[in-house]
Formats: sequence, C-alpha cells, structure tokens
Amino acid sequence: MNGLELVTFLDRGPLLTDGGMGTALVERGVPVGACFEALNADDPAIVASVHRAFVEAGAAMILSNTFGANRFALRRRGMADRSGELCARGVDIARAAGVLVAGSVGPLRVRLAPYGRVRPAEAFDAFAEQIAALAGAGVDLVLIETQSDLAEIEQAVAAAREVCDLAVAVTITLTADDRTFLDDSPEQVAERLVKLGPDAIGVNCGHGPAQALRVIRAMRPALGRVPLIARPNAGGPQQVGGRFLYPATPDYFAENARLLLAEGVSVIGGCCGTGPAHVRAMARALREPRAPVVQVGPSPTIEEAPDLASKGTELSAKLAEGRFVIAVELDPPRGFSTAGMLAGAETLAETGADVIDVADSPMARMRMSPWAACRLIQEQVGIETVLHFPTRGRNLLRLQGDLLAVHALGIRDLFVCLGDPMEVGDYPGGTDTVDVAPTGLISLITGSFNRGRDHAGASIGEPTSFVVGCALNPAAPDLERECRVLRRKIDAGAAFALSQPVFSAEPLERVRAAFEARHGALTLPILAGLLPLASGRHAEFLHNEVPGVSIPEEIRDRLRAAGASGERIGLELARELAHELRGAAAGVYLMPQFGRFDIAAELVETLRRA
Repeated sequence: MNGLELVTFLDRGPLLTDGGMGTALVERGVPVGACFEALNADDPAIVASVHRAFVEAGAAMILSNTFGANRFALRRRGMADRSGELCARGVDIARAAGVLVAGSVGPLRVRLAPYGRVRPAEAFDAFAEQIAALAGAGVDLVLIETQSDLAEIEQAVAAAREVCDLAVAVTITLTADDRTFLDDSPEQVAERLVKLGPDAIGVNCGHGPAQALRVIRAMRPALGRVPLIARPNAGGPQQVGGRFLYPATPDYFAENARLLLAEGVSVIGGCCGTGPAHVRAMARALREPRAPVVQVGPSPTIEEAPDLASKGTELSAKLAEGRFVIAVELDPPRGFSTAGMLAGAETLAETGADVIDVADSPMARMRMSPWAACRLIQEQVGIETVLHFPTRGRNLLRLQGDLLAVHALGIRDLFVCLGDPMEVGDYPGGTDTVDVAPTGLISLITGSFNRGRDHAGASIGEPTSFVVGCALNPAAPDLERECRVLRRKIDAGAAFALSQPVFSAEPLERVRAAFEARHGALTLPILAGLLPLASGRHAEFLHNEVPGVSIPEEIRDRLRAAGASGERIGLELARELAHELRGAAAGVYLMPQFGRFDIAAELVETLRRA
C-alpha cells in the first residue's frame, strides 16, 4: 500500500488498530524486562495469540512485534545482528492474522549527535536495515512510532523512502507538558513533520487519551489533509508489585475515541495498557457522536509577594496538639522566575494555610529544585514548607549530601516518597537510580541523621531535626499490602502521612479498618488529599488516567450534568468533603489544579471559618 492508496483507503472510514503488544505479553507471563521482539523466534505462538485476540476484538490493522527490533536496541541484548531476522519473523506471524499489518518501527533508544554519540548516518542505516526487512516480509505500511526526537524521525522517514515504496506514517510521543525532550511544541512538531512528508501523522503512547486529544487539536491546523493517527496509552502507569498498571477503563477509552474521531482522526487504537477489551469498546464507539469537551480556563494573574521574615517549623506541633492542619501543594516553576509561585504562596498564607507542600519534579518533568522553592517561600512569605524528597534519581551518597543541604537551608519537614519514573516524563531515556526505598530513607533520617550519624555510622556533627512524612494511597489495588508498607513506614519513624486524593471519607475509613485488623490502632496523623474538580471531563480524566485516583460515579455524574457550571459544583463538593474529613483525618492536603491558587485560597478560607 503506497501513500495514495492509504489516503484512499482511509477516505472510506476510520481504521481501528490493536492495543499494547507489550502489555498483552506481560499478562501472558512474559517478564517485564524481556526482549519482546526475540519472542518472534523463540515463542511465535504467544505473539500470534496476542494478534488473534486483538483481531477478534475488532482490530482491522495490527502492528508487527518489531518495535525494538533495530540494531541499537538489540545491541543491549547482545542481538545486534538479528534485526532482519526478528523483523521478518514478526511480520510472518502478524500476516497470519488476516488483517492489515503495519510494520512497527520504534525509537533507537540512543541519542543522536550533538546530544549523543550516534551520528545521523548511523541512525539512517539502522532504520534502513529494519524497514527493508519489514517491507521485504510484506507489511502493508511502515509505522514509525513513539518518537520524541525530530532529528531521529527525519532519519527514519528518509530511510523508509530510500528502501521501500510503502506508505509511511509517523506518530510522536510527548512529555506530560506536551513537549518533545528538546521542548518542541505540538505545533512545531507538526510543521516539521509536514516538511518531511509522511503519509499519516499522529500521536501514540504518552500520557493517556486526554493528552492525545489535546495534541491532535494542537497539531491539526498545520497538517492540512494529512490523515491523523491516535493510539494513546491507557492513562498514566502505576507500579504495583513490579508491574505497571494503567487505570483507563475500556468505556473511558471508547468515550475518548469518539472525541478523537470528531477531531478528524482516521486511524485509532491503543498503546501501553490497552488490551482487547479497550479495542472492543472502541469498535462499538466508532459510529456514536459525543458532546464537546468542557475547557478549563486559566488562573487569574496574582501580583508578586513582598519579602517577609521567615519563621520556624510548626507542623509537628500542630499535629501533636490535634489541630486540623491545612496543607496546600505548589509546584516549583519550570523557569527561574519565582514571582507566580511566591504570589500563590502569599495568597494561601493570608487565607490561613498552615503549610505549603512543594513537589519535586512532578510527573518527572523538569522544574526548579524544590529546595530553592522551599527556602524562598519560607524567607519571603513566612510560611512553613514541606519538601517532597523522592528516593528515585538519587544514589545513597547523593541522598545523604542532599539531606545535609536541605537542613542547612532551614527546611525541616520532609515528605519521603519514591518519585515518578523517568519514562513518564521529559527524559524517558534517563536513568532511574533507586538505592534506597522510601521506608529505608525514613529509617536513615530518623535513626541516623536525627542522631548525628550518616549511613556508615560516621558523625555528621550536630544531629538533624527533620520531621518525616510518608505517602498513603487509600485507593491502592492491594490494600493489605498498602497497610503492611504503612506499618513499616511508621516503625521507621514516619510522623505523618499525605494521602492520594480522596473524594469521600470512605477510602480513609477502609484503610483504617484494614490497618487495625492486622496491625493495631492507626495513630499516625493523615492529611487527606483534597483535589477540587473543575468539570465532568476533568473528573473522568483523573478517574481513568491518573494512578491512585478513584472518583465515585455519583460525583462524576453530578459534574457531567453540571456542564459549564462544573467548576462551581466541584468547589461545592470540595467544601462538603473538607468538612466531612474533619472526623476522619488530621487535616487536608489541597492540590489545586491548573494553578488555581484562588480556588485553593477560597477553600482554605472556608475551612478556617468553620
């Protein structure tokens, strides 16, 4: 099928593709870290079973199991010379399913010069080798997918045009902020891709259906009549027991398929986390129209805060006194200007917040160090801060040096967590170092640093005086395990917990009951996550795409029915829940969305008047 034939084919109607090959293989018992492409030779039956399941669910086109079958990716497995073989075998298996086959060409998993050591010509050769093998084995088109480097895409498209006459499609994957790793916007990517001349363009993988819809809308004006592709992940991944789980349900995926089709998408399917059930739901949804998405407006501009004197830490004292604590989360800025952040902190302090919680690279996106943010907020606003301190990305030596630096800056309250994996953020090729688990770090801080010693037992001079909090997920898939880990964190010295967002008191009560059934009374102060919802669409996104967030159906229905009044209803729901939580938690941990400090301030003010 050449480019013209592809366009003609898609003029007949949308084309439904398969879902995540890797997800399906792992569900069949293949280890997460295995070389999936090697299964084309070692266990073709298991690959064939995945293809059959997707075709039976309604997929009219499937992708060959060749995503990482290039010489650079295979070199890491000691199989650099098997690219042609594994591609040919993968296509043979896929063709037996009796539907269209797209030859999957993933990224090389190396950085091209000048950011890496691989020359463009070497990248071209690797792509040419893989695509020639795919074309020779009989694929119907070439799909260059999950790409985030425009320079690499350029070499892949050029290689495809050099070695075959097939239609060539390109799909990109972006960070949670809708940028490439070199900070290109969807609009900029679209303009560059059009110049390269692929026959279809779109988005895959990434951060779920909502992002795919957003990116397609941004790219579409620059793409003209080029067919559009959307194959998103099933939301953001959550790591449970060594596996990544994806929260988006088939019904939610189907609803977003309707929205994507309404935006002009011609080729639709799924990526990581999507299985036959998602494909089956999309197949049912292809002919059903849907209402437009409610857009959330920007936050109002807030003037810069004046300098105020800093003051000491108060969180532990307030918790000990039994006061209902109000914490509010702020993200550090993406640049070096702190005016907006400080203004938000100032507003929250004036309305009665007890503490500002500062995140560390949320969603693995590059931001200012939270140490600097905490220090500036304490100095210039005069309100206590809680510093997120993830273990991910720090080896044991750096962990300890960072603790000393944080203490020297006057930051005393720490929220110890694992942190978000690099692969979900700005730099998916970065290295995730985890020398110490969160429980181990809590123990290191309270048992060593707070006693004047480092991990090796050497003196650090004066003892530190950190107060350490831990994470709690009331919506954890395995609640018994969550309680078991919480018990270990308490034993290690955790003084408080911050929970994932809750939308009723029931999840906290369930956690308390499960904990007390096995571990005795739960006396640890818990600040319950409180996330004001902005619309029905916002609620559906969080429920289906964000790990650890579960929103009751009645709340989602109420917000959906509210239409343009969704923000007002969301604020009312947050107020009601905040009052309900007074009997179930030691306080609340507000998470204002979209930078809406005004919404958080209104909630804080309401709680302080109660």
